Order: sequence, then structure tokens, then C-alpha cells
Amino acid sequence: MKKFGTPLKPSAIRIMLLGSGELGKEVAIEAMRLGVELIACDRYANAPAMLVANRAHVFNMRDGRRLRRVVEAEQPDFIVPEIEAIATETLVELEKEGWTVIPTARATRLTMDRRGIRQLAAEKLKLPTSPYRFASSLAELEAGAAAVGFPCFIKPTMSSSGHGQSVARKPADLARSWRHAVEGSRANTGLVIVEGAIDFDYEITQLTVRHAGGFAFCDPIGHIQIDGDYRESWQPHPMSAAARRKARTIARKVVDDLCGSRGRGIFGVELFVKGEQVWFSELSPRPHDTGMVTLVSQTMSEMELHVRAILGLPVPGISCRPGASVPIVADGDIDDPTYTGIPEALAQPGTSLRLFGKPEVKGHRRMAVVLATGRTVKEARRKAQAAAKHVKVR
Repeated sequence: MKKFGTPLKPSAIRIMLLGSGELGKEVAIEAMRLGVELIACDRYANAPAMLVANRAHVFNMRDGRRLRRVVEAEQPDFIVPEIEAIATETLVELEKEGWTVIPTARATRLTMDRRGIRQLAAEKLKLPTSPYRFASSLAELEAGAAAVGFPCFIKPTMSSSGHGQSVARKPADLARSWRHAVEGSRANTGLVIVEGAIDFDYEITQLTVRHAGGFAFCDPIGHIQIDGDYRESWQPHPMSAAARRKARTIARKVVDDLCGSRGRGIFGVELFVKGEQVWFSELSPRPHDTGMVTLVSQTMSEMELHVRAILGLPVPGISCRPGASVPIVADGDIDDPTYTGIPEALAQPGTSLRLFGKPEVKGHRRMAVVLATGRTVKEARRKAQAAAKHVKVR
């Protein structure tokens, strides 16, 4: 019989989050509801998940020696990466020594940059993807763009929330795109990916759960991205039965390969869809930002599903109602963020709000999310969009 303990006692199950942003905060809340002791780690103090954790550590998670010292001091049962910028080779070593990395150290290493996951999907698993090339210089980028055609999309191989992404519509745009990608990278990889355009009708996130009993799939999440950063999501997104089957088949293939025989957790699989054609785009081995809509649209949010999978708990049928999310994004240099328009945003029935509690804004940063439900997706989206217009970060 599986035993659950008590936080801060010898019996406690301990989860260590590597990265403590808004998604990690919701994971922490779900874990603590089950009596898990939570250790939150990030590169800066007072990150969102730290505000609800039992303990916190501030350090650069690309520093493998420091990462190892914190793991050995805390003795977590589960090491749970929540961001890409981590010393993945150290995670591989720790896993070989018997530590449990979620979903696996290999999955974290392959998906921390776009090169690993794209090569896995396209070259090993032979899944349909957009045409692509990798480039380590402007000259290579120019050659890659010529190969995939214009317009093309240039992205750092490691970034998040759209940082460093741009569209090049003609050769003269490439120098600007190269500089933007290098400056927006979350690590000095010196490598970018250039992707050719696909004529698609829409893009979705297929949340896929690998748990003790096998696989579970959430209803498709539709979303809008601007420069690679999500600005709206909704669930369920309408799809034909054939396209839905193909989406789940693609998601299952790549997740199964990443998990091997033991890996578990939730994966955000991004796909392009046109009619009944489906292309693989990207994958995150953790809760996905577009999946914040599941906080109101599903019987179990993506964060609860992640925690259940981590702890080896059942994942029974996941039901969904129409819901939508709109993130609140701030720009500028703000040392003490304050929020206005909260009462107005919450005036409509079926609307809710999550303030992430991030301590500052430097440049462009997602600070909150508005959530809404409705009788239809269209109504939920309308309510979320209207409520989001009231919220201002100052």
C-alpha cells in the first residue's frame, strides 16, 4: 500500500522544483494538497512557487556543481524541472545514481533545446514537421533560409515565452533576426533554428499524460501566439475525429520515446493542423503555458495531472467544459508591481484571476492570467478578453 507522509517530518514525500514560475506555483499547490513537502529553486528570490513552498534555494541551475549540492542536501524523492535552462548533464548523472528526475533526465536534456526534440521527432521517429535547418552563424542562417524558403521563422534553440523569435519575410531581414535570436537565447548555445512556413488552419496544444496506468489525453487546446509568446488559449478546440486521432498518435509516439519504461508526467505537445493533416511542432516535458486554461476548464488541471503522474496516482477520466485564458503581460522596468482593475475583471460570473506574484518586471513579462468559462468556447473567450482589458500592471 502506497504511503503518504507529513511535510517537515521524516515520512514526507519531497518534491524539488527546478524553476519556480507561475506553472511551478500551481504544481506546488497541487502537491502540497497531498501532503508533499515542496522545495522550490530558481535563479532569483521570491519566485512564484517559492511563495507557497516549504523551503527555497536561489542559484543558477546551469551550475551543475551547485545543483548537485542542493539535491544532496535536500534528498528529494522527485526532481521536477520546470524550465529549460538547467545543467541537464548533471541531471543525467544524478539519475544514473538513483535519483528520480521527472519525466526522465533524457527527456529534459533532449527538450531543453529545439535541436534535440526536432531531431528526435523528424529524424528518428519520422514524424511530419515543418522544413528546418540549424545555423551557428549569419552565413549559415542565410543558407538555411534559402533552403526552407520565405517567409521563415528564426528561433533560438533554447528560449521561452517567445524570447528571441522573429519572422524573416525576405533575405534582408535575416541579419536582424540573427541578432534578435542570439540576444533572446536563454543560454549561449550559439545555435538557432530556421523553420519554413506551413499552410495550416490552426495550432493546438495536445496535453499528454504518461502515468502509472498508461496514457491519458486532454481535449485539444487552441491558442494564439504572437512572436512565439502565447496571448490566448481556449479548450476544447474543435477538430475532426481523424485529425484528433493523428494528433494523439503523434503525441504518444514522441512521449513514449522520451519516457522509456519508467518516465511519467505531463507533456505539452504543440501541433499544426490543416484539415486532417497534422504536423509536430514542439514539446515541453512539463505543464504548458497554454494549458493554464485547464485551471477552470477541466475536472483536473494540467498541474494536478502532473502531480498525480509523478506520485503514481490514478488518472481517471478527464472531462472538460468550455474555458479560455488570457495572460496579462507587462512591459517596462517595475520594481514593485501593483495591479488595478481587479474588481472590474471579476465582475462577470464565470471569471477568475491568478496573480503570479512575480517580484519585478524587466522588459517583457507575463504577470497574471485571466480565466473564464462559458456555455461555449466563443462565450468563454469573449469573457476572458473583456476581463483582461481591465487589468493593468503599474
